[in-house]
Amino acid sequence: MTMRKIAVLGSGPVGERLANGFLKNGYQVMRGSREPSKLKEWKEKSPPGASIGTFEEAARFGDMIVLSVKGSAAESVVKGLPSDAMKGKTVIDTTNPIADLPPVNGVLNFFTGPNESLMERLQKAAPAANFVKSFSCVGNEFMVEPHFSGGAPTMFICGNDKGAKAMVLEILTQFGWETEDMGSVEGARAIEPLCMLWCIPGFLRNQWGHAFKLLKKERA
Repeated sequence: MTMRKIAVLGSGPVGERLANGFLKNGYQVMRGSREPSKLKEWKEKSPPGASIGTFEEAARFGDMIVLSVKGSAAESVVKGLPSDAMKGKTVIDTTNPIADLPPVNGVLNFFTGPNESLMERLQKAAPAANFVKSFSCVGNEFMVEPHFSGGAPTMFICGNDKGAKAMVLEILTQFGWETEDMGSVEGARAIEPLCMLWCIPGFLRNQWGHAFKLLKKERA
């Protein structure tokens, strides 16, 4: 992989966890926020390859972009970026369409329907970018170097561009994941609800230490 500059859009814990993972693996990282000053403390504690800026500054900086903002803000962030700042770039979409409503018996509410996904909306909003869904079906604690007794867990990805997915697969391998490609952007309709499933044990029993793994039957 030749790209070494990563833009991480978002000032929350997901963005911080992934930014730190990229830095640990030798990438240069610029975190972007509507208020870059909120990231000042993170920059001061980070190695020399870390920097901060606005959403646009970070998007222009990165060879690859990681979108890690709140799901309800994702469309406005993407639509607010100049198209040339994202054109041709791989955008790792970590977002989920979580509504601003409390869980119902442990089940999150989504603002999307069953036959659409947030990533499809984002891809339509920025058609020149290559979105790849990833990191959306696990808590941020396990996004980098997920250690489980059952071995490497499975990260499900999807997107329209094969080259972009190959780049994301390489990163996931660096971070300690197995990867399963669920096809084109419509695959996000199945991947995003895994967030609901992942959260249920946490909301019901305060159990948050898990990840998914796809088991395959051995071929004869």
